[in-house]
Amino acid sequence: MSELDGLVAVVTGGGSGIGAACVRAFVAAGARVGALDVNPGDRTESVLPVTADVTDNAALEAAMAAVAAAYGGIDILVNNAGISSVGTVADNDDAEWHRNLDVNVVGVARATKAALPYLRRSGHAAIVNTSSIAATAGLPQRVLYSATKGAVHAMTLAMAADFVADGIRVNCVEPGTVDTPWVARLLDRTADPAGERARLEARQPIGRLVTADEVARAVCYLAAPASGSTTATALPVDGGMYGMRLPRA
Repeated sequence: MSELDGLVAVVTGGGSGIGAACVRAFVAAGARVGALDVNPGDRTESVLPVTADVTDNAALEAAMAAVAAAYGGIDILVNNAGISSVGTVADNDDAEWHRNLDVNVVGVARATKAALPYLRRSGHAAIVNTSSIAATAGLPQRVLYSATKGAVHAMTLAMAADFVADGIRVNCVEPGTVDTPWVARLLDRTADPAGERARLEARQPIGRLVTADEVARAVCYLAAPASGSTTATALPVDGGMYGMRLPRA
């Protein structure tokens, strides 16, 4: 048997990047998946794409109900949908702060609230949030994004405490810079995309960007029933950024 046989997962931001990699990994492990996104992709035998925005409570409630109706319940929620902005505290206005907080922080709360009735009925309930190395490491030009991902890290611990009595495990992954279309778009907006990519690769001790599939594998590990004693944990998938301090070349 595969490690997620018979389980149902919901992945927000499941249409691309890390979210799409999570959808593929869950299906490969035997799960059926609801992929929630503003552009959720195509339906397959094991994937139900649902158009939903994490800033919309009603859309999330309808999406969770659709997945539960199609597959008989929800066992796993991956809060992955997210956005970012570049700059220091002097570079973004209040509207941009509110936009990022609405998606990256309040969006996690909205999706979790919408999934809770189904998770509470599961015998293998798990929530995995996507935080970031930016939650624990000071990165230049990422103060807005770092603030939201620090909040996701703190929310993960608090949610784990809130839901442990319900049998719902809550963990998060903290990726480094991941090679996704989203990162490629950020690089394209810089003056020197190739040079900036090289700097991002050099920043991670392994000397390359993290792959979306590597992050998805970590998400699967945290979500699987075999990890039943793992909760309130932040798992770095960051090429060694969290744990290593190497001398300059």
